[in-house]
Amino acid sequence: MPDTPRKKTRRRWWGTLLFLILILVSLGLIFNEQIKTWMVSSYQPKVTTGSVRKNQKKKASYDFKKVKSLDFSTVAKARLNSKDIHVVGQIYMPQSDIHLPIAKGVSNDVLALTAGTMRADQKMGQGNYPLAGHHMVSHTILFSPLYFKTQVGQKIYLTNASKVYEYRVTVRKFIPATAVQVVAQTKQKLVTLITCDATGANRLMIRGKYVKQMPYRQAPLSVRKGFAGSFNNRY
Repeated sequence: MPDTPRKKTRRRWWGTLLFLILILVSLGLIFNEQIKTWMVSSYQPKVTTGSVRKNQKKKASYDFKKVKSLDFSTVAKARLNSKDIHVVGQIYMPQSDIHLPIAKGVSNDVLALTAGTMRADQKMGQGNYPLAGHHMVSHTILFSPLYFKTQVGQKIYLTNASKVYEYRVTVRKFIPATAVQVVAQTKQKLVTLITCDATGANRLMIRGKYVKQMPYRQAPLSVRKGFAGSFNNRY
């Protein structure tokens, strides 16, 4: 029995829909990295003394064993759950082109969009302040610039929106993923930044020694402008 005009129209409609779906899937596969990078870059939380004070009381996960690689679904889930990310400050490294929110913990959501604190008891300007961040294909996203741009002698600034803490990079070296002792508390005032190496098997550690602290309003104008600008998760 020959097809009726209605059946032909329906068949063409389904064929067109299937073609469009295949096109969208193909584009998603082709531009997967760009879309993922855009989702990360679109996270631009406001960091104020009030929000930091509130978020410092929140609980967070510090189980690094549960951290997954930064694939598309992980980033998408983080953007959907961004309200559960508790931002407690900012990191700014002008010579490395790094400006990121600092959030509590090392959950997948936190590390997909920010630099994460690695111990529950850490405080800026006191002992060792370790931060973890992902290394992506883009040279500008998250902690990727640590790998491509950071050198000994460069400055690191942290802020909790009330004070600014200045450090200077003294160590840049690759360490085994099992070298968890670099996260431990120390008597010396340090900041320790951890990201993956190019293979993902080991880690790059950037360590800075404390220089000084100052009220936010008394920080150099260039530093305040850096903190006030957009976060550098861009492509």
